[in-house]
Amino acid sequence: MPSRFFDQIDWSQAWFETVRPAATRLVAAPEWRAALNRMAQEMHLQNHRSLPTQFIPQEDLPEGMAYEAHISATGNVPTRENLHDFFNALVWLTFPLIKRQLNALQAAQIAELGIGKSRGPARDAATIFDENAALLVVENSADGDALVAALRQHQWSAAFIDRRAQFGAHAEVLSFGHALMEKLVQPYKAITAHSWLVRVDADYFSLSTAERYAVIDQLVTAQLQAQPLTTAGYTPLPVLGIPGWWHAQDLAFYQDTQVFRPVRQNKAEQAA
Repeated sequence: MPSRFFDQIDWSQAWFETVRPAATRLVAAPEWRAALNRMAQEMHLQNHRSLPTQFIPQEDLPEGMAYEAHISATGNVPTRENLHDFFNALVWLTFPLIKRQLNALQAAQIAELGIGKSRGPARDAATIFDENAALLVVENSADGDALVAALRQHQWSAAFIDRRAQFGAHAEVLSFGHALMEKLVQPYKAITAHSWLVRVDADYFSLSTAERYAVIDQLVTAQLQAQPLTTAGYTPLPVLGIPGWWHAQDLAFYQDTQVFRPVRQNKAEQAA
């Protein structure tokens, strides 16, 4: 079989955990796009208008039609044969409710404001989420509060060294943004996600992987429905600093201020 565009991906890496189950099926199939649409049918995947979601070639997107508006109007997701769109499709299969809600927000903004040089703040925030979000899942507890505070204050060694034991047992980071995962195919230290906080009960961490992702899909969708989405909701997260996501995570690793930057003073004052 000729080499395919996704054949060199190391799916064992921690940052691909979220999409690994879907990817395993797709990369094993002779025709990945046909397999993708079979999986969508099996899941009864739908957009926010309850239209069946299918993945179509990019050239089937009508000229002059906005990508997000087309998904909203038809359920069809234009998908090129490249890593960016492949990861996007994997996220649709993994977190379908979140993707559906993000598309609803983007389409509503397009309907209201049209397509211009600027997306506008709400659509911009939704696009950032779609492309570059990492879901920071933290247990509701005093220790969870302390971890969140350390991350928001860019106290990197406190969060990632002193509180290292919380990750896996009481906190986890789930990759969501498809552009984020595309960058992580060839990882470099400076890759930074826009983290989105999700609070969970302690019993969440005893659930199976599929059960946890179903819970997150529902919780984040409810968050997006309950409040206007703005860029103020994100916290920068250098993802190779997440415990277990990279090798040699010693104190010197986190003291690289070109990547693990101190918090801006005005931001620190706002959080105080």
